[in-house]
Amino acid sequence: MKTSFERLLAIILLVVPGVLATYGFLWMKDAVFINFTPAGFPWIKFIGGLLAFSVGVAFIAGWIFFRDRKRNYVAPRFREKKKANKGE
Repeated sequence: MKTSFERLLAIILLVVPGVLATYGFLWMKDAVFINFTPAGFPWIKFIGGLLAFSVGVAFIAGWIFFRDRKRNYVAPRFREKKKANKGE
């Protein structure tokens, strides 16, 4: 049985990218719906939000994909290829 520290660490590893993706989405939303004033740089905020959102979602998606691959829940084309034994 896994210790509670390992479970807490796993939860933290998933929460941090989730929060990053959430803030990235909020930054993009603010950049689109804010009044575009000459003093502001909404495109910098939008690009930063897009980057934060992409990194967060990609981390969580990769985590789920590799977990499902380990448990053999993915489609056959995504399963690991078996190595052929040469010379044996």
